[in-house]
Amino acid sequence: MNSRFRFSLIATALLCLLPVPSVMAQDAKPKVALVMKSLANEFFLTMENGAKAHQQANATKYDLVTNGIKDETDTLSQIKLVEQMIVSRVNALVIAPADSKALVPVLKKAVDAGILVVNIDNKLDEAALKEKGVTVPFVGPDNRKGAKLAGDFLAQQLKKGDQVGIIEGVSTTYNAQQRTLGFKEAMSAAGATVIGVQSGDWEIAPGNKVAAAMLTANPKITALLCGNDNMAIGAISAIKAAGKTGTVRVIGYDNIKAIQPMLADGRVLATVDQFGSQQAVFGIETVLKALAEKKTQAALGGTIETKVQLVTKAVKS
Repeated sequence: MNSRFRFSLIATALLCLLPVPSVMAQDAKPKVALVMKSLANEFFLTMENGAKAHQQANATKYDLVTNGIKDETDTLSQIKLVEQMIVSRVNALVIAPADSKALVPVLKKAVDAGILVVNIDNKLDEAALKEKGVTVPFVGPDNRKGAKLAGDFLAQQLKKGDQVGIIEGVSTTYNAQQRTLGFKEAMSAAGATVIGVQSGDWEIAPGNKVAAAMLTANPKITALLCGNDNMAIGAISAIKAAGKTGTVRVIGYDNIKAIQPMLADGRVLATVDQFGSQQAVFGIETVLKALAEKKTQAALGGTIETKVQLVTKAVKS
């Protein structure tokens, strides 16, 4: 073997021992998908912005893909988004499901494909998860507790027997159900009469329609408790159209920017801040920790409760 050929073999062997540069390092970064509900809702835009800011601050640690649907009831499109994330082979999925039951089967597919799944915002139905034999941790606030905070604040301005209405979100969602329970609990303790619970689908226009119908059917109504601020905005318009501004109190939930001027001038009595900009971040940090520790989906589960805060004209978050 001549010396030149021998040198070539040695050089090749040494190159093989050297660390591979940045391409492999980049490929090693986990890809996290954030799938939200309606991006027409300011709350989820805030959530998305918070997640993007977190990723930019941790750009060497993970990549982020964000998606949302056109409106709060577009469950089929959200299922398709999850299917797309499965095909694109993300490492982890953080989801705010549009429906507590309908998303479970496709999330089971994601888990079977080796994707770690964490649930935020709206809790998945426990019976549906059990039926599919999958555990998914929930990272988010206690919606019932938050709604009761707002309901208790309203109760201070009510008399026993006062009539109130509840405008809830999409009725098949866990967070809508829990907020309604929290409102009812507070009203029961105050001795107020809940004249009805109707869905406003988390949206302004349906919220307005439901509020208008409640005001027409119940002229003595004194308050409307709304499951989110979008529906509260719709209710405020209905109250104005009915000539009852200042006589019918409104409670919201989410503390979006659009509601804050209405808090300031008294059109909204209170809302609840569940810190939307951080909700996705909490979920992302949960999956990143699980990936780093090489945990399987079966090793995940339970609830990581995040904070809620009552927001009034006097108390700002």
